Amino acid sequence: MAAAGWVRSEDQFLCSICLDVFTDPVSTSCGHTFCKSCIWEHWGVNVAYQCPMCQEVFDTKPQLKINVFISEMVAQFRHEAQHEPNIYSSDQQAAEPGEVPCDVCTEPKLKALKSCLVCLTSYCQTHLEPHLIRSGLKRHQLIHPVENLEDRICRKHDKPLELFCKTDHTCICQHCTYSDHKGHDVTPLKEEHEEQKAELEKTVAEIQQMIQKRRLKIAEIQWSVRLSKNAADRETAEGVEVYTALMESVQKSLDQFLEEIQEKQRSTEKQAEDFIKELEQEICELEKRSTEVEQLSGSEDHLHFVQRFTCIKAAPSMKTWTKVSVRPPSYEGTVERAVSELEDKLRKDMKKKKVFEAELMRVQWYEVDVTLDPGTAHPNLILSDDGKQVHDGDEKKNLPDKPQRFSDCCCILAKQSFSSGRFYFEVQVEGKTDWYLGVARESINRKGQIALRPQDGHWTIGLINGNEYLVCADPLVPLSVQSGLQKVGVFVDYEEGLVSFYDVGSSVLIYSFIGCCFNDQLLPFFDPGLNDGGLNSAPLIITPVRH
Repeated sequence: MAAAGWVRSEDQFLCSICLDVFTDPVSTSCGHTFCKSCIWEHWGVNVAYQCPMCQEVFDTKPQLKINVFISEMVAQFRHEAQHEPNIYSSDQQAAEPGEVPCDVCTEPKLKALKSCLVCLTSYCQTHLEPHLIRSGLKRHQLIHPVENLEDRICRKHDKPLELFCKTDHTCICQHCTYSDHKGHDVTPLKEEHEEQKAELEKTVAEIQQMIQKRRLKIAEIQWSVRLSKNAADRETAEGVEVYTALMESVQKSLDQFLEEIQEKQRSTEKQAEDFIKELEQEICELEKRSTEVEQLSGSEDHLHFVQRFTCIKAAPSMKTWTKVSVRPPSYEGTVERAVSELEDKLRKDMKKKKVFEAELMRVQWYEVDVTLDPGTAHPNLILSDDGKQVHDGDEKKNLPDKPQRFSDCCCILAKQSFSSGRFYFEVQVEGKTDWYLGVARESINRKGQIALRPQDGHWTIGLINGNEYLVCADPLVPLSVQSGLQKVGVFVDYEEGLVSFYDVGSSVLIYSFIGCCFNDQLLPFFDPGLNDGGLNSAPLIITPVRH
Protein backbone atom coordinates (compact mmCIF):
# COMPACT_ATOMS: atom_id res chain seq x y z
CA MET A 1 0.00 0.00 0.00
CA ALA A 2 2.89 2.33 0.75
CA ALA A 3 4.22 1.82 -2.75
CA ALA A 4 0.82 2.57 -4.24
CA GLY A 5 0.49 5.81 -2.24
CA TRP A 6 3.92 6.87 -3.37
CA VAL A 7 3.02 6.39 -7.01
CA ARG A 8 -0.15 8.48 -6.58
CA SER A 9 1.73 11.34 -4.95
CA GLU A 10 4.50 11.18 -7.54
CA ASP A 11 2.09 12.27 -10.27
CA GLN A 12 1.67 15.55 -8.39
CA PHE A 13 5.37 16.39 -8.74
CA LEU A 14 5.83 15.82 -12.47
CA CYS A 15 6.74 18.64 -14.86
CA SER A 16 4.42 18.52 -17.88
CA ILE A 17 7.28 19.56 -20.16
CA CYS A 18 10.08 17.10 -19.25
CA LEU A 19 7.72 14.56 -17.61
CA ASP A 20 10.15 14.17 -14.73
CA VAL A 21 10.03 15.19 -11.08
CA PHE A 22 10.29 18.96 -10.64
CA THR A 23 13.69 20.61 -10.45
CA ASP A 24 13.47 24.19 -9.09
CA PRO A 25 9.67 24.33 -9.53
CA VAL A 26 8.17 27.72 -10.52
CA SER A 27 4.49 28.66 -10.98
CA THR A 28 2.92 30.95 -13.55
CA SER A 29 0.14 33.42 -12.81
CA CYS A 30 -2.37 30.91 -14.20
CA GLY A 31 -1.41 28.45 -11.42
CA HIS A 32 0.55 25.83 -13.36
CA THR A 33 3.96 24.66 -12.21
CA PHE A 34 7.02 23.69 -14.27
CA CYS A 35 10.74 23.16 -13.87
CA LYS A 36 12.40 26.56 -14.10
CA SER A 37 14.77 25.45 -16.85
CA CYS A 38 11.97 23.75 -18.79
CA ILE A 39 9.69 26.80 -18.95
CA TRP A 40 12.58 29.13 -19.84
CA GLU A 41 13.65 26.79 -22.66
CA HIS A 42 10.06 26.50 -23.86
CA TRP A 43 9.69 30.28 -24.08
CA GLY A 44 13.08 30.47 -25.76
CA VAL A 45 11.86 28.31 -28.64
CA ASN A 46 8.35 29.79 -29.00
CA VAL A 47 7.81 33.46 -29.82
CA ALA A 48 4.65 33.96 -27.69
CA TYR A 49 4.81 33.74 -23.89
CA GLN A 50 2.01 31.34 -23.09
CA CYS A 51 1.32 28.56 -20.62
CA PRO A 52 2.11 25.11 -22.07
CA MET A 53 -0.83 23.65 -20.13
CA CYS A 54 -3.75 26.05 -20.57
CA GLN A 55 -2.31 28.08 -23.47
CA GLU A 56 -2.93 31.39 -21.63
CA VAL A 57 -0.91 34.16 -23.33
CA PHE A 58 1.09 36.68 -21.25
CA ASP A 59 1.69 40.18 -22.58
CA THR A 60 5.19 40.29 -21.13
CA LYS A 61 7.62 37.67 -19.98
CA PRO A 62 6.44 36.64 -16.47
CA GLN A 63 8.78 37.05 -13.52
CA LEU A 64 8.92 33.56 -12.05
CA LYS A 65 9.99 32.62 -8.55
CA ILE A 66 10.67 29.28 -6.93
CA ASN A 67 7.51 27.72 -5.44
CA VAL A 68 8.87 27.00 -1.97
CA PHE A 69 6.02 24.71 -0.91
CA ILE A 70 6.25 22.45 -3.94
CA SER A 71 10.04 22.53 -3.74
CA GLU A 72 9.92 21.21 -0.17
CA MET A 73 7.40 18.52 -1.11
CA VAL A 74 9.65 17.42 -3.95
CA ALA A 75 12.64 17.23 -1.61
CA GLN A 76 10.67 15.04 0.81
CA PHE A 77 9.51 12.86 -2.06
CA ARG A 78 13.07 12.36 -3.30
CA HIS A 79 14.22 11.43 0.23
CA GLU A 80 11.49 8.78 0.58
CA ALA A 81 12.26 7.39 -2.86
CA GLN A 82 15.94 6.93 -2.03
CA HIS A 83 15.10 4.91 1.11
CA GLU A 84 12.50 2.67 -0.54
CA PRO A 85 13.52 -0.99 -0.01
CA ASN A 86 14.89 -2.95 -3.05
CA ILE A 87 12.17 -5.34 -4.18
CA TYR A 88 14.28 -6.86 -7.00
CA SER A 89 16.70 -9.77 -6.99
CA SER A 90 20.35 -8.98 -6.40
CA ASP A 91 21.52 -11.98 -8.34
CA GLN A 92 23.20 -9.99 -11.11
CA GLN A 93 26.32 -10.57 -13.21
CA ALA A 94 29.36 -8.38 -13.61
CA ALA A 95 29.81 -6.92 -17.08
CA GLU A 96 32.10 -9.02 -19.29
CA PRO A 97 34.35 -7.57 -22.00
CA GLY A 98 32.20 -6.55 -24.93
CA GLU A 99 29.08 -6.13 -22.75
CA VAL A 100 27.62 -2.74 -21.79
CA PRO A 101 28.29 -1.96 -18.08
CA CYS A 102 26.03 -0.03 -15.72
CA ASP A 103 27.06 3.64 -15.62
CA VAL A 104 25.92 4.06 -12.01
CA CYS A 105 27.70 1.09 -10.42
CA THR A 106 31.08 1.47 -8.81
CA GLU A 107 33.64 -1.27 -9.40
CA PRO A 108 32.88 -4.00 -10.15
CA LYS A 109 30.35 -2.69 -12.65
CA LEU A 110 27.34 -4.91 -13.25
CA LYS A 111 25.96 -5.79 -16.65
CA ALA A 112 23.51 -3.17 -17.92
CA LEU A 113 19.94 -4.33 -18.44
CA LYS A 114 18.64 -1.23 -20.24
CA SER A 115 19.84 2.12 -21.56
CA CYS A 116 17.78 5.29 -21.17
CA LEU A 117 17.71 7.70 -24.10
CA VAL A 118 16.52 10.52 -21.84
CA CYS A 119 19.07 10.10 -19.08
CA LEU A 120 21.79 8.98 -21.50
CA THR A 121 22.68 6.34 -18.94
CA SER A 122 22.85 2.54 -18.94
CA TYR A 123 21.44 0.80 -15.84
CA CYS A 124 21.83 -2.58 -14.21
CA GLN A 125 18.72 -4.23 -12.72
CA THR A 126 19.13 -2.50 -9.36
CA HIS A 127 19.67 1.02 -10.71
CA LEU A 128 16.89 0.55 -13.26
CA GLU A 129 14.24 0.29 -10.47
CA PRO A 130 13.25 4.00 -10.45
CA HIS A 131 12.50 3.82 -14.20
CA LEU A 132 10.15 0.91 -13.55
CA ILE A 133 8.16 2.30 -10.63
CA ARG A 134 8.18 6.10 -10.92
CA SER A 135 5.57 7.55 -13.23
CA GLY A 136 7.83 10.28 -14.61
CA LEU A 137 10.69 7.92 -15.32
CA LYS A 138 8.34 5.30 -16.74
CA ARG A 139 7.83 7.65 -19.66
CA HIS A 140 11.53 7.60 -20.51
CA GLN A 141 12.48 5.61 -23.56
CA LEU A 142 14.36 2.45 -22.56
CA ILE A 143 16.24 0.40 -25.13
CA HIS A 144 18.48 -2.62 -25.23
CA PRO A 145 21.78 -1.61 -23.61
CA VAL A 146 24.10 0.20 -26.02
CA GLU A 147 27.32 2.15 -25.78
CA ASN A 148 27.88 5.76 -26.88
CA LEU A 149 24.43 6.96 -25.94
CA GLU A 150 25.47 10.52 -26.72
CA ASP A 151 25.36 9.56 -30.41
CA ARG A 152 21.61 9.06 -30.00
CA ILE A 153 21.07 12.62 -28.79
CA CYS A 154 20.68 15.70 -30.96
CA ARG A 155 23.87 17.69 -30.55
CA LYS A 156 22.05 20.95 -31.17
CA HIS A 157 19.08 20.51 -28.82
CA ASP A 158 20.27 17.77 -26.43
CA LYS A 159 17.10 15.79 -27.10
CA PRO A 160 16.67 12.13 -28.17
CA LEU A 161 16.88 11.43 -31.89
CA GLU A 162 13.41 9.94 -32.21
CA LEU A 163 12.36 11.21 -35.65
CA PHE A 164 13.63 10.72 -39.19
CA CYS A 165 13.69 13.48 -41.79
CA LYS A 166 13.04 11.89 -45.17
CA THR A 167 13.81 15.15 -46.90
CA ASP A 168 17.40 15.29 -45.61
CA HIS A 169 17.76 11.56 -44.84
CA THR A 170 18.90 12.11 -41.28
CA CYS A 171 17.75 11.40 -37.71
CA ILE A 172 16.44 14.42 -35.79
CA CYS A 173 14.84 15.33 -32.46
CA GLN A 174 11.42 16.88 -31.85
CA HIS A 175 12.88 20.40 -31.58
CA CYS A 176 14.53 20.05 -35.01
CA THR A 177 11.05 20.05 -36.57
CA TYR A 178 10.60 23.65 -35.36
CA SER A 179 13.87 24.92 -36.84
CA ASP A 180 16.20 23.39 -39.44
CA HIS A 181 13.72 20.71 -40.57
CA LYS A 182 10.53 22.76 -40.36
CA GLY A 183 8.10 21.73 -43.11
CA HIS A 184 10.12 18.64 -44.03
CA ASP A 185 8.73 15.16 -44.51
CA VAL A 186 9.25 13.75 -40.99
CA THR A 187 8.26 10.35 -39.64
CA PRO A 188 8.74 8.61 -36.27
CA LEU A 189 12.00 6.71 -36.10
CA LYS A 190 10.12 3.50 -35.32
CA GLU A 191 8.05 3.75 -38.50
CA GLU A 192 11.15 4.53 -40.55
CA HIS A 193 12.84 1.57 -38.91
CA GLU A 194 10.01 -0.74 -39.95
CA GLU A 195 10.04 0.67 -43.47
CA GLN A 196 13.80 0.36 -43.83
CA LYS A 197 13.73 -3.08 -42.23
CA ALA A 198 11.31 -4.24 -44.91
CA GLU A 199 13.56 -2.68 -47.53
CA LEU A 200 16.55 -4.34 -45.89
CA GLU A 201 14.86 -7.70 -46.20
CA LYS A 202 14.54 -7.05 -49.93
CA THR A 203 18.21 -6.09 -50.00
CA VAL A 204 19.11 -9.29 -48.16
CA ALA A 205 17.09 -11.27 -50.69
CA GLU A 206 18.84 -9.44 -53.54
CA ILE A 207 22.25 -10.10 -51.98
CA GLN A 208 21.42 -13.77 -51.56
CA GLN A 209 20.32 -13.86 -55.18
CA MET A 210 23.59 -12.21 -56.23
CA ILE A 211 25.52 -14.70 -54.12
CA GLN A 212 23.62 -17.57 -55.73
CA LYS A 213 24.31 -16.20 -59.21
CA ARG A 214 28.01 -15.95 -58.41
CA ARG A 215 28.06 -19.46 -57.01
CA LEU A 216 26.44 -20.65 -60.21
CA LYS A 217 29.03 -18.68 -62.16
CA ILE A 218 31.80 -20.36 -60.12
CA ALA A 219 30.27 -23.75 -60.92
CA GLU A 220 30.06 -22.74 -64.58
CA ILE A 221 33.70 -21.64 -64.60
CA GLN A 222 34.81 -24.80 -62.83
CA TRP A 223 32.83 -26.86 -65.34
CA SER A 224 34.50 -24.94 -68.18
CA VAL A 225 37.89 -25.64 -66.63
CA ARG A 226 37.06 -29.35 -66.43
CA LEU A 227 35.94 -29.35 -70.06
CA SER A 228 39.11 -27.51 -71.01
CA LYS A 229 41.21 -29.99 -69.03
CA ASN A 230 39.49 -32.94 -70.71
CA ALA A 231 39.97 -31.34 -74.12
CA ALA A 232 43.60 -30.57 -73.31
CA ASP A 233 44.23 -34.14 -72.17
CA ARG A 234 42.52 -35.53 -75.26
CA GLU A 235 44.40 -33.18 -77.56
CA THR A 236 47.67 -34.00 -75.80
CA ALA A 237 47.11 -37.73 -76.17
CA GLU A 238 46.23 -37.37 -79.85
CA GLY A 239 49.16 -35.03 -80.40
CA VAL A 240 51.62 -37.36 -78.69
CA GLU A 241 50.36 -40.24 -80.83
CA VAL A 242 50.65 -38.23 -84.03
CA TYR A 243 54.04 -36.75 -83.19
CA THR A 244 55.37 -40.13 -82.12
CA ALA A 245 54.34 -41.54 -85.49
CA LEU A 246 55.81 -38.51 -87.25
CA MET A 247 59.09 -38.82 -85.38
CA GLU A 248 59.24 -42.51 -86.24
CA SER A 249 58.65 -41.66 -89.90
CA VAL A 250 61.26 -38.91 -89.80
CA GLN A 251 63.75 -41.22 -88.09
CA LYS A 252 63.06 -43.95 -90.64
CA SER A 253 63.50 -41.46 -93.48
CA LEU A 254 66.75 -40.25 -91.92
CA ASP A 255 67.99 -43.82 -91.59
CA GLN A 256 67.14 -44.46 -95.23
CA PHE A 257 68.84 -41.24 -96.27
CA LEU A 258 72.00 -42.12 -94.33
CA GLU A 259 71.93 -45.69 -95.68
CA GLU A 260 71.70 -44.38 -99.24
CA ILE A 261 74.72 -42.13 -98.73
CA GLN A 262 76.69 -44.86 -97.00
CA GLU A 263 75.80 -47.41 -99.69
CA LYS A 264 77.13 -45.09 -102.37
CA GLN A 265 80.29 -44.61 -100.36
CA ARG A 266 80.69 -48.36 -99.82
CA SER A 267 80.22 -48.98 -103.55
CA THR A 268 82.87 -46.39 -104.35
CA GLU A 269 85.25 -47.88 -101.83
CA LYS A 270 84.63 -51.42 -103.19
CA GLN A 271 85.36 -50.31 -106.73
CA ALA A 272 88.53 -48.58 -105.61
CA GLU A 273 89.64 -51.64 -103.65
CA ASP A 274 89.11 -53.87 -106.71
CA PHE A 275 91.14 -51.52 -108.91
CA ILE A 276 93.90 -51.29 -106.35
CA LYS A 277 94.03 -55.07 -105.94
CA GLU A 278 94.27 -55.57 -109.69
CA LEU A 279 96.96 -52.90 -109.97
CA GLU A 280 98.93 -54.45 -107.15
CA GLN A 281 98.82 -57.85 -108.92
CA GLU A 282 100.16 -56.30 -112.12
CA ILE A 283 102.84 -54.51 -110.15
CA CYS A 284 103.93 -57.83 -108.68
CA GLU A 285 104.18 -59.36 -112.14
CA LEU A 286 106.10 -56.36 -113.45
CA GLU A 287 108.48 -56.43 -110.53
CA LYS A 288 109.11 -60.16 -111.17
CA ARG A 289 109.80 -59.41 -114.84
CA SER A 290 112.10 -56.58 -113.83
CA THR A 291 114.11 -58.99 -111.67
CA GLU A 292 114.43 -61.47 -114.54
CA VAL A 293 115.58 -58.71 -116.88
CA GLU A 294 118.24 -57.60 -114.45
CA GLN A 295 119.48 -61.17 -113.99
CA LEU A 296 119.58 -61.74 -117.75
CA SER A 297 121.48 -58.56 -118.36
CA GLY A 298 124.31 -59.86 -116.21
CA SER A 299 124.57 -63.24 -117.95
CA GLU A 300 127.67 -63.97 -120.14
CA ASP A 301 126.15 -67.19 -121.47
CA HIS A 302 125.41 -66.21 -125.04
CA LEU A 303 123.11 -69.14 -125.75
CA HIS A 304 121.08 -68.68 -122.54
CA PHE A 305 120.87 -64.92 -123.05
CA VAL A 306 119.53 -65.23 -126.59
CA GLN A 307 117.06 -67.95 -125.67
CA ARG A 308 115.66 -66.01 -122.62
CA PHE A 309 115.68 -62.60 -124.31
CA THR A 310 113.07 -63.72 -126.80
CA CYS A 311 110.70 -64.67 -123.92
CA ILE A 312 111.41 -61.63 -121.81
CA LYS A 313 111.15 -59.19 -124.70
CA ALA A 314 107.56 -60.20 -125.45
CA ALA A 315 105.20 -57.62 -123.76
CA PRO A 316 103.12 -59.08 -120.94
CA SER A 317 99.31 -59.08 -121.27
CA MET A 318 98.18 -56.28 -118.97
CA LYS A 319 95.23 -53.85 -118.63
CA THR A 320 95.41 -50.32 -119.95
CA TRP A 321 94.71 -48.02 -116.99
CA THR A 322 94.75 -44.66 -118.75
CA LYS A 323 90.97 -44.26 -118.86
CA VAL A 324 90.29 -46.09 -115.63
CA SER A 325 89.36 -43.87 -112.60
CA VAL A 326 87.23 -43.86 -109.47
CA ARG A 327 84.69 -41.04 -109.63
CA PRO A 328 82.96 -39.91 -106.37
CA PRO A 329 79.18 -40.47 -106.56
CA SER A 330 76.91 -37.47 -107.06
CA TYR A 331 74.89 -36.45 -103.98
CA GLU A 332 73.13 -33.51 -105.64
CA GLY A 333 69.40 -33.50 -104.82
CA THR A 334 69.68 -36.37 -102.39
CA VAL A 335 68.46 -34.29 -99.42
CA GLU A 336 65.74 -32.57 -101.41
CA ARG A 337 64.52 -35.88 -102.81
CA ALA A 338 64.52 -37.47 -99.36
CA VAL A 339 62.62 -34.55 -97.83
CA SER A 340 60.09 -34.56 -100.65
CA GLU A 341 59.51 -38.27 -100.22
CA LEU A 342 59.20 -37.70 -96.47
CA GLU A 343 56.61 -34.97 -96.99
CA ASP A 344 54.56 -37.23 -99.23
CA LYS A 345 54.78 -40.04 -96.72
CA LEU A 346 53.88 -37.79 -93.79
CA ARG A 347 50.91 -36.41 -95.67
CA LYS A 348 49.71 -39.91 -96.48
CA ASP A 349 50.25 -41.01 -92.88
CA MET A 350 48.33 -37.99 -91.58
CA LYS A 351 45.47 -38.74 -93.94
CA LYS A 352 45.42 -42.34 -92.80
CA LYS A 353 45.17 -41.19 -89.21
CA LYS A 354 42.56 -38.57 -90.24
CA VAL A 355 44.36 -35.89 -88.22
CA PHE A 356 43.49 -33.10 -90.63
CA GLU A 357 39.87 -34.21 -90.84
CA ALA A 358 39.57 -34.26 -87.04
CA GLU A 359 41.04 -30.76 -86.74
CA LEU A 360 38.75 -29.37 -89.43
CA MET A 361 35.71 -31.07 -87.91
CA ARG A 362 36.46 -29.44 -84.55
CA VAL A 363 36.47 -25.92 -85.97
CA GLN A 364 33.44 -26.63 -88.19
CA TRP A 365 31.32 -26.96 -85.04
CA TYR A 366 31.63 -23.17 -84.73
CA GLU A 367 29.83 -22.59 -88.04
CA VAL A 368 27.82 -19.35 -88.29
CA ASP A 369 25.29 -18.27 -90.88
CA VAL A 370 26.95 -15.53 -92.95
CA THR A 371 25.04 -13.27 -95.34
CA LEU A 372 26.51 -10.56 -97.57
CA ASP A 373 25.66 -6.94 -96.74
CA PRO A 374 24.61 -5.07 -99.92
CA GLY A 375 25.04 -1.76 -98.10
CA THR A 376 28.82 -2.29 -98.07
CA ALA A 377 29.17 -3.66 -101.65
CA HIS A 378 31.20 -1.82 -104.29
CA PRO A 379 28.87 -0.63 -107.10
CA ASN A 380 30.42 -3.13 -109.57
CA LEU A 381 29.47 -6.15 -107.49
CA ILE A 382 26.43 -8.31 -108.22
CA LEU A 383 24.82 -10.23 -105.34
CA SER A 384 22.46 -13.18 -105.42
CA ASP A 385 18.99 -12.75 -103.96
CA ASP A 386 19.83 -14.91 -100.96
CA GLY A 387 22.96 -12.87 -100.19
CA LYS A 388 25.25 -15.90 -100.48
CA GLN A 389 26.99 -15.23 -103.84
CA VAL A 390 28.95 -12.29 -105.25
CA HIS A 391 30.91 -11.55 -108.44
CA ASP A 392 32.14 -8.55 -110.41
CA GLY A 393 29.59 -7.41 -112.98
CA ASP A 394 32.11 -5.32 -114.95
CA GLU A 395 29.68 -2.39 -114.86
CA LYS A 396 29.37 0.25 -112.16
CA LYS A 397 25.83 0.72 -110.85
CA ASN A 398 24.56 4.11 -109.75
CA LEU A 399 24.37 3.65 -105.96
CA PRO A 400 24.49 6.21 -103.14
CA ASP A 401 28.04 6.62 -101.79
CA LYS A 402 27.29 5.81 -98.16
CA PRO A 403 30.07 5.77 -95.52
CA GLN A 404 29.85 1.99 -95.18
CA ARG A 405 30.19 1.31 -98.95
CA PHE A 406 33.53 0.48 -100.61
CA SER A 407 34.21 3.14 -103.24
CA ASP A 408 37.25 1.91 -105.22
CA CYS A 409 38.00 -1.70 -104.28
CA CYS A 410 35.51 -4.39 -105.32
CA CYS A 411 34.95 -5.62 -101.77
CA ILE A 412 31.98 -6.46 -99.60
CA LEU A 413 31.44 -7.32 -95.93
CA ALA A 414 28.97 -9.64 -94.22
CA LYS A 415 26.00 -8.43 -92.20
CA GLN A 416 27.09 -10.42 -89.17
CA SER A 417 29.74 -9.04 -86.81
CA PHE A 418 31.58 -10.71 -83.94
CA SER A 419 33.35 -9.30 -80.88
CA SER A 420 33.99 -12.47 -78.89
CA GLY A 421 34.09 -16.23 -79.04
CA ARG A 422 34.77 -18.43 -82.08
CA PHE A 423 33.16 -18.60 -85.51
CA TYR A 424 33.68 -20.45 -88.81
CA PHE A 425 32.36 -20.15 -92.36
CA GLU A 426 33.16 -21.69 -95.76
CA VAL A 427 33.48 -20.06 -99.18
CA GLN A 428 33.56 -21.81 -102.55
CA VAL A 429 36.30 -20.36 -104.82
CA GLU A 430 36.12 -22.96 -107.61
CA GLY A 431 36.56 -21.63 -111.15
CA LYS A 432 38.07 -18.30 -110.10
CA THR A 433 41.45 -16.82 -111.08
CA ASP A 434 41.53 -13.96 -108.57
CA TRP A 435 39.96 -13.53 -105.13
CA TYR A 436 40.61 -12.45 -101.53
CA LEU A 437 38.72 -13.47 -98.41
CA GLY A 438 39.05 -13.49 -94.63
CA VAL A 439 37.91 -11.11 -91.88
CA ALA A 440 38.25 -7.39 -91.25
CA ARG A 441 37.63 -4.86 -88.52
CA GLU A 442 34.37 -2.95 -88.75
CA SER A 443 36.34 0.31 -88.59
CA ILE A 444 38.47 -0.33 -91.73
CA ASN A 445 38.84 2.34 -94.39
CA ARG A 446 36.35 1.78 -97.21
CA LYS A 447 37.21 4.71 -99.46
CA GLY A 448 40.01 4.86 -102.03
CA GLN A 449 42.61 2.15 -102.52
CA ILE A 450 42.93 -0.35 -99.67
CA ALA A 451 45.99 -2.26 -98.49
CA LEU A 452 44.99 -5.72 -97.31
CA ARG A 453 47.27 -6.24 -94.28
CA PRO A 454 46.80 -6.91 -90.57
CA GLN A 455 48.06 -3.50 -89.43
CA ASP A 456 45.19 -1.94 -91.39
CA GLY A 457 42.60 -4.34 -89.98
CA HIS A 458 42.51 -7.10 -92.61
CA TRP A 459 43.39 -10.77 -92.12
CA THR A 460 43.05 -12.35 -95.56
CA ILE A 461 44.55 -14.76 -98.10
CA GLY A 462 44.05 -14.69 -101.84
CA LEU A 463 44.74 -15.94 -105.36
CA ILE A 464 46.21 -13.94 -108.26
CA ASN A 465 47.06 -14.83 -111.86
CA GLY A 466 45.13 -18.07 -111.57
CA ASN A 467 47.82 -20.03 -109.70
CA GLU A 468 49.63 -17.80 -107.20
CA TYR A 469 48.27 -18.18 -103.68
CA LEU A 470 49.44 -15.66 -101.08
CA VAL A 471 49.00 -14.34 -97.56
CA CYS A 472 48.02 -10.68 -97.55
CA ALA A 473 50.68 -9.19 -95.30
CA ASP A 474 53.53 -6.70 -95.55
CA PRO A 475 55.43 -8.11 -97.37
CA LEU A 476 53.25 -10.66 -99.16
CA VAL A 477 53.85 -14.29 -98.17
CA PRO A 478 53.62 -16.96 -100.92
CA LEU A 479 51.49 -20.00 -100.06
CA SER A 480 52.33 -23.55 -101.08
CA VAL A 481 49.11 -25.29 -102.04
CA GLN A 482 49.27 -28.89 -103.26
CA SER A 483 46.35 -28.54 -105.63
CA GLY A 484 43.96 -25.82 -106.68
CA LEU A 485 41.64 -24.72 -103.90
CA GLN A 486 37.95 -25.40 -104.42
CA LYS A 487 36.57 -24.37 -101.05
CA VAL A 488 38.18 -22.37 -98.21
CA GLY A 489 37.20 -22.55 -94.54
CA VAL A 490 37.80 -19.51 -92.30
CA PHE A 491 38.02 -19.97 -88.52
CA VAL A 492 38.41 -17.17 -85.93
CA ASP A 493 39.08 -17.39 -82.20
CA TYR A 494 38.59 -13.80 -81.04
CA GLU A 495 40.08 -14.15 -77.55
CA GLU A 496 43.09 -16.14 -78.80
CA GLY A 497 43.75 -13.65 -81.61
CA LEU A 498 43.68 -16.47 -84.19
CA VAL A 499 42.55 -16.48 -87.84
CA SER A 500 43.02 -19.80 -89.68
CA PHE A 501 42.32 -20.82 -93.29
CA TYR A 502 41.62 -24.42 -94.35
CA ASP A 503 41.53 -26.28 -97.64
CA VAL A 504 38.17 -27.95 -97.07
CA GLY A 505 38.69 -30.47 -99.89
CA SER A 506 41.87 -31.95 -98.42
CA SER A 507 41.11 -30.95 -94.80
CA VAL A 508 44.53 -29.25 -94.59
CA LEU A 509 45.39 -26.10 -92.68
CA ILE A 510 46.61 -23.54 -95.21
CA TYR A 511 47.76 -20.68 -92.99
CA SER A 512 47.14 -19.08 -89.58
CA PHE A 513 47.48 -15.50 -88.35
CA ILE A 514 48.41 -15.74 -84.66
CA GLY A 515 48.69 -13.16 -81.87
CA CYS A 516 46.21 -10.83 -83.59
CA CYS A 517 44.89 -7.79 -81.73
CA PHE A 518 41.33 -7.17 -82.89
CA ASN A 519 39.91 -4.54 -80.46
CA ASP A 520 36.80 -4.11 -82.61
CA GLN A 521 33.89 -5.90 -84.21
CA LEU A 522 35.06 -8.41 -86.85
CA LEU A 523 33.15 -9.05 -90.08
CA PRO A 524 33.72 -11.66 -92.82
CA PHE A 525 35.44 -9.97 -95.79
CA PHE A 526 35.11 -10.86 -99.50
CA ASP A 527 36.77 -9.62 -102.70
CA PRO A 528 35.71 -11.69 -105.78
CA GLY A 529 38.29 -9.94 -108.01
CA LEU A 530 37.72 -8.21 -111.33
CA ASN A 531 35.71 -9.97 -114.03
CA ASP A 532 38.71 -9.94 -116.41
CA GLY A 533 36.63 -10.29 -119.55
CA GLY A 534 34.77 -13.29 -118.18
CA LEU A 535 37.87 -15.24 -117.10
CA ASN A 536 37.02 -14.54 -113.46
CA SER A 537 33.24 -14.39 -113.70
CA ALA A 538 32.61 -17.28 -111.30
CA PRO A 539 31.16 -16.06 -107.99
CA LEU A 540 32.42 -16.43 -104.47
CA ILE A 541 29.77 -18.61 -102.80
CA ILE A 542 29.14 -18.85 -99.06
CA THR A 543 28.25 -22.50 -98.53
CA PRO A 544 26.89 -24.45 -95.57
CA VAL A 545 29.21 -26.87 -93.79
CA ARG A 546 28.82 -30.54 -94.62
CA HIS A 547 29.22 -32.36 -91.31
